[in-house]
Amino acid sequence: MGYIGRHGVEMLQRYKYSGVDRSYLAKYVLQPFWSRFVNLFPLWMPPNMITLLGFMFVVTSALLSYVYSPRLDSPPPMWVHFAHGLLLFLYQTFDAVDGKQARRTNSSSPLGELFDHGCDALTCAFESMAFGSSVMSGRHTIWVWVAAAVPFYFATWESFFTNTLILPEINGPTEGLMLIYVLHLFTGIVGAEWWAQDFRQAIRILYWVPFIPDIPLNNLVLIIMGIFGVLPTVGYNVYNVYKVVQARKGSMLLALAMLFPFFALLGGVFIWGILSPSDVLGSQPHLLLVGTGFAFGYLVGRLILAHLCDEPKGLKTGMCMSLFFLPFAIANALSAKLLGGTPPVDERLLLLGFCVFTVILYMHFAIGVIHEITTALSIQCFRITRKEA
Repeated sequence: MGYIGRHGVEMLQRYKYSGVDRSYLAKYVLQPFWSRFVNLFPLWMPPNMITLLGFMFVVTSALLSYVYSPRLDSPPPMWVHFAHGLLLFLYQTFDAVDGKQARRTNSSSPLGELFDHGCDALTCAFESMAFGSSVMSGRHTIWVWVAAAVPFYFATWESFFTNTLILPEINGPTEGLMLIYVLHLFTGIVGAEWWAQDFRQAIRILYWVPFIPDIPLNNLVLIIMGIFGVLPTVGYNVYNVYKVVQARKGSMLLALAMLFPFFALLGGVFIWGILSPSDVLGSQPHLLLVGTGFAFGYLVGRLILAHLCDEPKGLKTGMCMSLFFLPFAIANALSAKLLGGTPPVDERLLLLGFCVFTVILYMHFAIGVIHEITTALSIQCFRITRKEA
């Protein structure tokens, strides 16, 4: 069974990408740099290869975090923080220039958008591991992923209705990533232990702050990110969708229904983490983030494909496939809570099963859709055809 129907193929052939980046930092600083940087790539190099190379930088960063901080609560060597910062900067640069390479080689296509944003969705999980190791956030690293995934999903959901990916004056792909790699570099100077202190000890000028209990600086940063970064962005996305739905006299309930699979994923992972007798959030953060990250990537990929193929608005039941494994994990943890003792199935095996399931699900989707789009548009994923060039 394919992922794209006849109507979807017709819409793919008509599709034109529309995006707006209102960031002043991008416009006046980064865009001139990216416009020069893209000239380093030969004209025969396909944009999707640049995207994949950029994605491998954050995968490398995540592997470093696993090697030197298996539970993300111990300080890695100082050079690792500098490596994290450099690798994230390279990821951002490659992610920005792949589109420029596509326009430069006349090889823009809906596949490029899907491939690019699909790698970006997975990056939320892999970079969360790297950042978690730098700030020693341990079991709270899942909140780093939430801070990245929530705005990403809502922006993708918004573009489904507005037909334009709108990045506001301050946004995650530009200022957000720059802030993170600057923090990586800063940690390379002060050390990861600095983030684990109470915020009054870490930032001495705040020693006078009353009425607030001891809060490690890394937890405080996550709270600030949520209040001043995630919530305003989500409100902006919802407002834009509401305006479009009202203008088209559509149903806001149907629009909100498209958020259900994502919130079900969030809820399922957190319920598992809370009930887990072996504390999967703290004991195996990398495995949990890999499984959750690929489930999230599948949700985002299905939503983007629905946009490219102009599918009807509303809940996409096919997206719920990524949630299939979580009820078993929750029931396993709940049985241990209710009956006492160890769970019926070892949670490490369940975590491995969760990762294997979501990776296979995602790869089946990615490979299948790449094949269907390349066939429909007579293009290749990792080669610029004569027709395009």
